[in-house]
Amino acid sequence: MKKLILGIAISALSLHLPGQISGNINYDNPVIIHQNYLNTGQPNPKEFLVTVKGLANVKADSYLAIFSVTQVGNDQQEANRLINARISKSLETIKLKRGVETYVDMISFVPQYEYEVQRKIFSKDTYNEVPAGFEIRKNIHIKFTDPSMMDDFIDILSKNEIYDLVRVDYYAANLETIKKELASKARLLALERMKNYDSLTGKSTAEDEKSVTDGYRVLLPVEMYKSYQASKGATLDLRKSANVNQEVKSTTLYYQPVLSKEFDFVVNPIIMEPVIQVMYEVKVAVYKKEKSSVKSDKEYFVISTAGEIKNLNIKP
Repeated sequence: MKKLILGIAISALSLHLPGQISGNINYDNPVIIHQNYLNTGQPNPKEFLVTVKGLANVKADSYLAIFSVTQVGNDQQEANRLINARISKSLETIKLKRGVETYVDMISFVPQYEYEVQRKIFSKDTYNEVPAGFEIRKNIHIKFTDPSMMDDFIDILSKNEIYDLVRVDYYAANLETIKKELASKARLLALERMKNYDSLTGKSTAEDEKSVTDGYRVLLPVEMYKSYQASKGATLDLRKSANVNQEVKSTTLYYQPVLSKEFDFVVNPIIMEPVIQVMYEVKVAVYKKEKSSVKSDKEYFVISTAGEIKNLNIKP
């Protein structure tokens, strides 16, 4: 009896222990993982549906980083000269690296305005907008194959006061090959399930009418980042008129790929870095043929050249 009580106590304690290995993502608002229980439904004697889902985690073989540059000048010549100097000095060093391509994209070139006060003796002051200079924006596109180069790019660009990393795009040259591999694996698995259905029912679906639908979806790492705040705020019982200055909380970003639990098979299931994810689904609907139970009362005859009538005994 003591062993039983001890076991129950340990089980109850384990339900309340914080899962430290889960990380800070569960600190304030625990992440709820919904349990998708298997529900096959009732079989339909007239048709059945075969569904196969596949997932491929594809490592990128090239990347495109985009940095934004902003420059302000008293006139258009000054603004353009200053921004070109910053970009050119950065690209001189970046282009020396192997396998790197660059492109500068013109984004905007607009005048800036400020307010000038016009004071009057017998009326309120008037604020007039007047030209104050020009602002120019350009984007630097850097294509590279080694992700470790990003540290070098940031170091080089920051020396020229370029800090704004807009985004990083991922590319893979073998995406079409991966799509074909997914379709091939899904086809074999669908045929295996149909064969298993034939084995269970003792009837063949080879001659039954079928319809097929399929489709792909590609997800890039830039689409799969989520955020959370891991902080604990103080609770104070203060008057409504009290002034409370709150500290700006840090927001954490993390990469959250599509989980593999919803798929029938996964190509390259273990990933260590952000990857391109390719999903494929195929559905095969099989419509069972019904045997006709209505007998035809039609008879077929042939008349010979001698005038004799013979029953052909054709069974419908």
